[in-house]
Amino acid sequence: MKHLKILSIVILLFAAGNFELRAQEVGIRFGDFYGNNVAIDGVFALGDFSRIHADVSFGGNGLGIDALWNPIYDDIPDTDLQWYAGFGPAIYLGDDFRFGAAGEVGAEYAFADVPITIGLDFRPYLFLIEETEFRAGFGLNVRWRLN
Repeated sequence: MKHLKILSIVILLFAAGNFELRAQEVGIRFGDFYGNNVAIDGVFALGDFSRIHADVSFGGNGLGIDALWNPIYDDIPDTDLQWYAGFGPAIYLGDDFRFGAAGEVGAEYAFADVPITIGLDFRPYLFLIEETEFRAGFGLNVRWRLN
């Protein structure tokens, strides 16, 4: 199992290194991730219409890592809101190791006068490795726009 943990981390770092990532927003996310309650939140552009929404969570008994691809990222008609949906790997490193997949659906608002974006999302998790477990929760994102 220790080799699986190391292999998971190496694969995640290799995949992240192969993307030409441009950080768009960096901030914090408040919400539940396997007992953790706060995360460093980042959005990285992959093009005009998709992005990576990544989190490193802490505040509990371990460290959680999400790297979710948002292939759907678009305006909500007749509002100033944008919505997004995506999926990707989820890893929890602590007393218990967990590896699985996460989904995400959310909406966000970008303030025009200040470079801040706030959003609310729903994330279901299905952990498959070390134990099979389903979890879900809401999160509040507050990010500073860099571009």
